[in-house]
Amino acid sequence: MDAKIRARFEARAGIIKALAHPTRLFIVDVLSREKKCVCELTEMIGFDVSTVSKHLRILKDAGIVKDEKVGLNVYYMLRTPCILNFFGCVESVMKARAEEQNALVE
Repeated sequence: MDAKIRARFEARAGIIKALAHPTRLFIVDVLSREKKCVCELTEMIGFDVSTVSKHLRILKDAGIVKDEKVGLNVYYMLRTPCILNFFGCVESVMKARAEEQNALVE
């Protein structure tokens, strides 16, 4: 594998790694419907502001979300909504796996 191909796969892995936490998956799901400020996400998730901010920083650094300052609040939104296609793929894998496991039991 040459350096360019390796860099591409490392970049992909970084994005997937940023998504590899239930709280961050929840944040992406919420932001798929509308932009939210940290205070709203904190209330929805039930964690303190610093924890939610750390999760948002990971998603932002990976290029998944972006932010926008409005008055005193910072709002977060998805940078590229196509990330939801990945969710659909994950759901398909989960469904196929469940069907295979159910077939073993029947």
